[in-house]
Order: sequence, then C-alpha cells, then structure tokens
Amino acid sequence: MQYRTLGRTGVQVSSLALGAMNFGTMGRTAQEDVTAIIDAALEAGINLIDTADIYSEGESEELVGKAIAGRRDDIVLATKAGLPMGDERNHKGSSRRWLITELDNSLRRLGVDHVDLYQIHRWDPTTSDEETLSALTDLQRAGKIRHFGSSTFPAYRVVQAQWAAKENHLSRYVTEQPSYSILQRGAESHVLPVAEEYGLGVLVWGPLASGWLSGAVREGRKIDTNRANFWPQLFDPSIPSNRARFDAVEQLAEVADKADLTLIQLALGFVTTHPAVTSALIGPRTLDHLHSQLAAADTLLSADVLDAIDAIVAPGVDLAAHEKTDTPPALLDASLRRR
Repeated sequence: MQYRTLGRTGVQVSSLALGAMNFGTMGRTAQEDVTAIIDAALEAGINLIDTADIYSEGESEELVGKAIAGRRDDIVLATKAGLPMGDERNHKGSSRRWLITELDNSLRRLGVDHVDLYQIHRWDPTTSDEETLSALTDLQRAGKIRHFGSSTFPAYRVVQAQWAAKENHLSRYVTEQPSYSILQRGAESHVLPVAEEYGLGVLVWGPLASGWLSGAVREGRKIDTNRANFWPQLFDPSIPSNRARFDAVEQLAEVADKADLTLIQLALGFVTTHPAVTSALIGPRTLDHLHSQLAAADTLLSADVLDAIDAIVAPGVDLAAHEKTDTPPALLDASLRRR
C-alpha cells in the first residue's frame, strides 16, 4: 500500500481508501459483513474510512462506528453532511444551524467524539461560503472535527471558497472529493488543476465508474448487480452514452490484458497515477469485491499504458456528461436564467 500526505495537513493516508456507501440497507451489507470488510481493509494497510450521514439514512455511520470500536485512533475517519436527511426543509444544506446539529448526530452514530475530516457533500447555493466556513471553523476549534473539505464542488466554487476563507480569516477546505474515472475524465479539465493550485487533498469517488470498470459489465454479458437494480438506465445499451461506454470498456479490457492487469487494476491505477489525486475511494459490498480492488494497491501504469487509455477516452472527456453531479444550478433551473 502506498501512503500520501492529505493535502497540506501532514496526515498520511493510504492511496486506496474505504468508502462506506454500500454499508447498510443500500448495499444490503449487515454488521458482520461490514466488520469483516473493515478488518480486511485495515489489515491490508488502508487507514482512511469515508462515510456520510445520508448513506442508508445514518445506518452506514452506525455500522462503521461499531466496526472500528477500540481502534479509532489508528483510523483517519471522514464523514459528510449536506444532502437531505428526511423531508424536513431544514434538515439539509450547509447552514450553521444544520451542520452543528448533524455533526452531533454523526458523532453519536459513529460512537466517537470527533472526526478527522468533515465534508460538505454538495455545494449549497442557498448558503453563503462565510456562513458555512464560520460554522466549520467553530466546530474545528471546539475539537469536534480536525479538518474539513468539500465534495463534488465545481472548480469555480472551490476557488470561491478558498477566497472566502482568506477574506474572512476563517479555516479553509483542505480536501475536495470529485468523481473521476477513465470513463468520466472531466475533472482533469478544471477541478484537479485547481486542487493542485490550492494544495488540496483529493479523494476520488467512483473510480470504477459505478461498476462499468469492475470487469462485470461487458458486451453481451448479463448484468446482475445491485447498482443496476437501483438505477436501471445505467447499463441500458440503447442509450448512446452507454453504447460509448460498452465500446470503451472492451478496448480498455484489451489494454489491461496486454499489460497483465485486471480491468480493476487498470482503472484504479489510472486514477491514483494522476499527480493531484491523494486516494481513490473503493466501495466494496463483499469481501470478494474488496480483495479484487486491493490487488490494485501497488499498481503503477507505464507511459505506454496511459497513452493507450488516452487514445480510447481522451483527457478531460466525460462519456456520460449527463450523469455529472456538479452541474451549476443556473443550467438546471430555468428560473435562474429567466428572471
């Protein structure tokens, strides 16, 4: 396992990090399985676990908390807040009111008195950067969080938040968590260069592109995955962007075979090779999933392999741009364009 410094924090984290989105009802993963996966991950050298309040409506945090009891100090523990927790209109976003309340809820579910990294799950256009950063700074000074970061922020919002922190003499985001994979390379255009410019740690989610790069999604093969049941359109071959992904995956599989790698090793090795990336978040539902992904822990891709990938999916290109989750609100809400 490789270890890298998380931005400029001085904290050392593994190049593969354990994402807990599939823990709980969403991934049909119970406590016994979660504990076994975390045990194996820690044994393999992973030291960063990333969860969120919204994962299985808090159940993921509870399962992680029970699994790490007694060894919390050896783990860099991260969680997130901001996406809706129920129907109450104020149980979401990044207001001071909600963040203070929801952090306490997360700490209770995790069974800890602090987290190492608290992340704003998505940019909240209804709340000012000053409001959010001042609340996070106060939580940091209170000892409830060690550092804080952003997740899936557009590049211009990353820059704006850095400016707001400096302008208002507040602590700043020290990490960004973008979506990034061989099939979704848009982050290379703006987010990753901005992260490098500001010295942010980068924790990549979706490096296997929602299962497309797991090796299980291939042309003519029956797809039987939890994600396909959750999102039926994801692998529908009649959709043009999916057709492009099927074609790309077949070509990438050939590149992996020639390099004597699995497709998973190729995908994770590609992400962790980028100089801006600190860690790639893997999200196994089973021990078998975990072991297949741990095989990529020390994968280093040669320049020839990286060039071959570029020839299949060009740098900065998203094969499914409509699936991006950092689209500015002004492009989604007509009222912001037609006042």
